[in-house]
Amino acid sequence: MRNKIAEKMLEKKDMIFEIFEFSQKRIREVGEENVYDFSLGNPSVPSPDSVSETIHLLLDELKPLELHGYSPGKGIADMKNAVAMHLNQKMGAHYGPEHIFPTLGAAGALAHALRTAANPGEEIVTFAPCFSEYEPYTAGAGLKLTIVPADTEHFQIDFEAFDAVMNPNVAAVLVNSPNNPSGVVYSTETIMTLARKMREKETEYGHPIYLISDEPYRDIIFKGTDSPYIANYYDNTLTCYSYSKSLSLPGERIGYLAVSPECEDGEMIMAMCSQVSRMIGMNGAPSLMQRLIGRIEGQTADLSVYETNKNLLYDALTSYGYSCVEPGGTFYMFPRSPIPDSMKFCHDAMKEDLMLVPGDIFGCPGHFRIAYCVPTQKVKKALPVFRKMIECCQE
Repeated sequence: MRNKIAEKMLEKKDMIFEIFEFSQKRIREVGEENVYDFSLGNPSVPSPDSVSETIHLLLDELKPLELHGYSPGKGIADMKNAVAMHLNQKMGAHYGPEHIFPTLGAAGALAHALRTAANPGEEIVTFAPCFSEYEPYTAGAGLKLTIVPADTEHFQIDFEAFDAVMNPNVAAVLVNSPNNPSGVVYSTETIMTLARKMREKETEYGHPIYLISDEPYRDIIFKGTDSPYIANYYDNTLTCYSYSKSLSLPGERIGYLAVSPECEDGEMIMAMCSQVSRMIGMNGAPSLMQRLIGRIEGQTADLSVYETNKNLLYDALTSYGYSCVEPGGTFYMFPRSPIPDSMKFCHDAMKEDLMLVPGDIFGCPGHFRIAYCVPTQKVKKALPVFRKMIECCQE
């Protein structure tokens, strides 16, 4: 018999890639300079020179079997040591290498976190707007995903709505800050309130509730933004990180799961990670990439263009009449649609070769996502099209 979960997924196609594929078709027809593709969150800046330089050094220094052989089940020590040291220095934490598990990007880290924190049939709570892939991630682990409605005024957490969904079957709460799609960063006050409420529920229900913190955009933070390191505020935190955005390495699929040193049963969770890898056939992150991170952890690409693009877009769109919560990080913006039907708005924008993603797929209809990880000149050239779109809606 075919897998019914995967078969059911065929009915709900990946809208982001459908829009991206349409943009590629239009580029072939009218030229790249005439298409404004803000659909896909693919980094637009190159990785730092140190990436290529270090890979060349590794190729020269190490024997092929060391470079390309299987890595230890729990990861290569150089990477684990470098990650722990970096987190301790930058975040004021106190990880050891025994708390770090290299993975295939943040998605791989989430796959391990979900399966170590929860049993099939248990519940994961997250907050709209949220990454559209959380649904298949949790379904694939046999878990129930509950999405708390969005606080559309600030895109922080609606705690009244959060209280309403909490119940003894909740095994973990999943947060994404800086957030895809809103670009908003949860404030220290928000995280402290969430941590307090979760500790209260742990006591009430008599079991740990893990906080899974999805942080692939942690290094793209804009000036003046309050950006707390979430694991510092809640002991039972499992942190999922990727170098896809910070180092512009999305195709290399390298990241890690970090289990807080204070986490209840943290040692057992780390031990279970190797078994989860066997369970899902995701045995070991790429050896070469682990060794690379071991050498250059803490470095980033030049991420400043994203703040430049954010400022251009935010200032222009709000002056045109769009309503938008200003992003504190990432390379996403999530304005309110000028018409209630954001699906229709995005469809109409495609007729102008402006590619946007409707907020419906992020659990927040009535908004749309702009992925402004594009050259700044492209942002400037697209501004008149954004203006035309809202003016057409106001006629």
